[in-house]
Amino acid sequence: MGMEAVVEGLWALAEEAELHHDYGGAVKCLEAVLQCGASLLPLVEIRTRLRLASLLLSRSHNLNHAKSHLERTLLLLGPAPPSALPLKFRAHSLLAHCYHLVGAIPPQKHILLRALQLLHQSSLPSGAASLLWSCNFHSQLASALAIEGDYPGALAALASGLAAASELRRPELQMFFAASALHVHLLHWDDPSSVDAAVRRCSEFWDSIPIDQRRHCLGLFFYNELLQTFFLLRICDYKSASQHVEKLDAAMKDNVQKVNVVKRLVGELDAVNRSLSQSNFQRRERLLLCEKQAQLQEQLKALTGLDSDHLSSWEFEDKLLLAPPPLDGEWLPRSAVFALVDLMVVMVGRPKGVFKECGRRIQSGLQLIHEELVKLGINHGVREVDLQHSSIWMSGLYLMLLMQFLENKVAVELTRSEFVEAQEALVQMKNWFVHFPTILQGCESIIEMLRGQYAHSVGCFHEAAFHFIEASKLTESKSMQSMCQVYAAVSYICIGDAESSSQALDLVGPVFRIMDSFVGVREKTCIVFVYGLLLMRQHNLQEARIRLASGLKIAHQQLGNIQLVSQYLTILGTLALQLHDTGQAREILKSSLTLAKTLYDIPTQIWVLSVLTALYREVGERGNEMENSEYERRKEDDLQKRLSEAHSCTHHLDLEKFLS
Repeated sequence: MGMEAVVEGLWALAEEAELHHDYGGAVKCLEAVLQCGASLLPLVEIRTRLRLASLLLSRSHNLNHAKSHLERTLLLLGPAPPSALPLKFRAHSLLAHCYHLVGAIPPQKHILLRALQLLHQSSLPSGAASLLWSCNFHSQLASALAIEGDYPGALAALASGLAAASELRRPELQMFFAASALHVHLLHWDDPSSVDAAVRRCSEFWDSIPIDQRRHCLGLFFYNELLQTFFLLRICDYKSASQHVEKLDAAMKDNVQKVNVVKRLVGELDAVNRSLSQSNFQRRERLLLCEKQAQLQEQLKALTGLDSDHLSSWEFEDKLLLAPPPLDGEWLPRSAVFALVDLMVVMVGRPKGVFKECGRRIQSGLQLIHEELVKLGINHGVREVDLQHSSIWMSGLYLMLLMQFLENKVAVELTRSEFVEAQEALVQMKNWFVHFPTILQGCESIIEMLRGQYAHSVGCFHEAAFHFIEASKLTESKSMQSMCQVYAAVSYICIGDAESSSQALDLVGPVFRIMDSFVGVREKTCIVFVYGLLLMRQHNLQEARIRLASGLKIAHQQLGNIQLVSQYLTILGTLALQLHDTGQAREILKSSLTLAKTLYDIPTQIWVLSVLTALYREVGERGNEMENSEYERRKEDDLQKRLSEAHSCTHHLDLEKFLS
């Protein structure tokens, strides 16, 4: 048998192994080709090393081997003839991806700039292939520049990619570059008008894709819809964000169902193909099997748009591609995208108080993330230093998602006065942070802020104020610093003495002066809330009423945060009572109590009930006063029981140790 036949046979075996997800077997077949030694033709060696490197990069953590294969490939290619240029471009692209996976950004940029120069100088015709390679290299370069924080450079690279996509007249590629540019603008929000323009451009490009083509652009759909949702949440347009989240959720459920159907049909087709490979069938039985085979192939093509020969290589179970080859067009793995959709459902549902659905989505997201972390080798006892270099980026992605789910769980449980559940989530966050301090460095201030919220919820106001102040020191985000100062001010107000009120005023004064500079209204509504409390303390009731009424309007119309609305109403009800407007006070307080009950927010319920008791006493409604007072006592007993459970739990002691 000649060498050419041996090579062809090993290549075929490698392809067969890869189709059956036997990636280790595929690697062995390709390595066997390379062991043929000096008798191997250079072009055969180049193609084999490229296939091997691609397989190692996508299906293993063996980046060093992939890197050596690619570097050897580039040496073999040398000053490549025009016919070998696509192979040279492929080698440059894979090597840049290899550098990206290990976080080596300077060499990644160098190899990409060299590739673009090579493309510019090449004799390759300026047709579709050349333009696609231009799109690919500019996309990779933009990613590298964004990681380095060179946002203008990243946007310039994406603009070049968009120009190439426009020349190709490929609306889905244009959409890819427009969405990537929006992503960069969201990371670097320096000019609101530029961000608005990027959002509009994405909508225009998406609308330009023919409707029948959109169903094959699922990765782009999720990317665009998630970016639009991030934008709307940032500007606090929760109503519009909810509409996008509904579309995301429906698409996710539809895709899960579709993937399950495809898997079932592929399994049935494989069984039919195995049966047809046997020769012990009657003619009639074989005809029936052939009919079944054709039927299954037709069903699969209708679902996927692919012939059955390509289905095994179609990674429908874990890929949501954004762009066609040669672009490495995946943004995030399918499981990470679906975890993000669950997180968005929680983000828009939590302010509305739909805690049952939030709890279900938090559990769904956490389970999905834990499964992926186990695949990456992260289980009990694993620490940051134990991670393979190639898995750090992906591990960081899932760990950051994990922390956001746990953060929302803490917030939900504290609102519902489920202090023990909140403790458990906080301790989990603490443990993950201790094990992965560098990857999760950005979460340190959030953890400290949540410690403050926990301490405040269980009545430890001095400790809460301390931890809020500490959290503000651990972040460079002006928004986060301001929110932590506002939270600390509330804790100082709850302490109740003159010195604490003075400290609260010192904290609120500076942020009150800059509250209109923030994107969205989240910070402003919280600042106005605390400022109104301080005005009440200073007996400036009319001014407090005006300020609080304006804050309530924003909280209700834009944030839709019913806990904050409930607390605004309680203060306004208290103000109305102090101003002897008992009719308005009664109406406001009853609305507040209804909202607090919806949230299972026991502290706010007790607060409202205490004011209602005072109101009934003032208007002489003795029966209502007694009934309300008894209900208030039962709620206080319930709260004390929950607080006792929290204080006696070992997690409470763990948190105290961690905080000390």
